[in-house]
Amino acid sequence: MRTPTTIKPLPDAVAGLVRDGDAVALEGFTHLIPFAAGHEVIRQGRRDLELIRMTPDLLYDQMIGMGCARKLVFSYGGNPGVGSLHRFRDAVEHGWPRPLELEEHSHAGMANRYAAGASDLPFAVMRGYAGTDLEPRTTVRPITCPFTGERLTAVPALRPDVAIIHAQEADRRGNVQLWGIPGVQKEAVLAARRSLVTVERIVDELEPRPGGVVIPGWVVDAVAEAPGGAHPSYAHGITDRDNDAYREWDRISRDRDTFLAWMREHVLDTAGAAA
Repeated sequence: MRTPTTIKPLPDAVAGLVRDGDAVALEGFTHLIPFAAGHEVIRQGRRDLELIRMTPDLLYDQMIGMGCARKLVFSYGGNPGVGSLHRFRDAVEHGWPRPLELEEHSHAGMANRYAAGASDLPFAVMRGYAGTDLEPRTTVRPITCPFTGERLTAVPALRPDVAIIHAQEADRRGNVQLWGIPGVQKEAVLAARRSLVTVERIVDELEPRPGGVVIPGWVVDAVAEAPGGAHPSYAHGITDRDNDAYREWDRISRDRDTFLAWMREHVLDTAGAAA
C-alpha cells in the first residue's frame, strides 16, 4: 500500500515521481488528457522514457518531438479528426530528434494489459491478435485453455513506473473523482508503481456523480491542482475542447523549426502552461 496522498504543486510532484528511464503512462480518452503534467515533464527535461498510452495524440507528439521518448507502447497514434502526428512520424522515419522504438497493440490488448497490471496478475487472456499481422510483431503469446483446448492469446501485464492522469476533482484526502467518457485511467493508476493525478479543483468532499469513477487516495501518490490542465482536450462538465488547437497543430508540427519555436513559447518558457 502506498503512503497517504500528498497535495503538491505540479512541478514538485513531477520532480518527485518521474525519473529518467521510467515507463510512464499519461492516460486519458478524448477528454481528461493530462497536458499540463506532460508539459511539466518536458520542462524538467526527462529523457529515455518509455511512453505508454492507448491513444497517443498531441501530447505524445510533443514529448516525442522534444526528445523525451525512447520507446512508445500504444494501440493508435494520430491527431484525432485531423490526421497524422508529424513529430511521431519524423522520429520513426528519420530518427529526429532521436530514434523511437515501437511496440504496437490493439485497443483491447492494451486495455487487457492494464487490467492485468491492476489485478497484480502477470498476464491477461483474450480472443484477439490471432491471424493478424500484428501477432508476430508484438509481445503476445498463444495460449491453450486448460479446460476447452481453445487457442487464445496471452498479453503481458502493463506495470508502468508512473501513471499520470487528469480528473475533474479530488478531495483533501487525495480521493479522486472523474466522469464523462471513461478510459483506462483507474486501471493505469492501480497498475503503476507511482501515480500523479492533476485535477481541475480541490474540494472538501466529493459529490457522487452519475457514472463517476472514484480512485481512492490510498493508491494515489500525489495530487496537483491544475485548472485547465487538460487543454486543448477538455474536462467534461468543466472545460471545452479547443478544436482549433487540434487543427492548428497539424501545421505547427509539420516543420521542425516551427514546432520548436511553438514549444519554446507555449511550454518551455511558460511555467505551469496548460496550452
